[in-house]
Amino acid sequence: MSINFELQFQNNYMTIDSYKEHFREQILRVWEQSVLATHHFLSLTDFKEIKELVASIDFNELDVFCLLEESQVVGFIGVADQKVEMLFIDPAYLGKGLGKQLLHFATTHLKADKVDVNEQNAHALEFYKKFGFETYERSEKDDQGRNYPILKMKLIKE
Repeated sequence: MSINFELQFQNNYMTIDSYKEHFREQILRVWEQSVLATHHFLSLTDFKEIKELVASIDFNELDVFCLLEESQVVGFIGVADQKVEMLFIDPAYLGKGLGKQLLHFATTHLKADKVDVNEQNAHALEFYKKFGFETYERSEKDDQGRNYPILKMKLIKE
């Protein structure tokens, strides 16, 4: 699926564009910087293992869209089976409403209505709650069996 979407951010225009292989290194950089800035609960060992796992992802297997400022990836979202599998913003752009723009894009254009959130990631949990997601299930461990509880959330439509 290829969708181009333009939004105005401050005085600049940004675009949301479908994943292309030349975005890969930028996506991995955004992921790493974002996780280092927001996932303080991860141990260094777990961070390194997860980084290797993320580096092995074939982003073509998901609906991945990149938020671009000119040709630079400043955020991205990945959806599979109507579930947000990843949403990361460059730390320099956090708190500016760009994550909300990407999530709105995913819920509107990709019909995403589910997400899993690390319970220890209070900012992400609050972000999804404000958007209208509610927890419907909790697991003690993440998908790799690590001791990071996961909250499964679903978008509640009014």
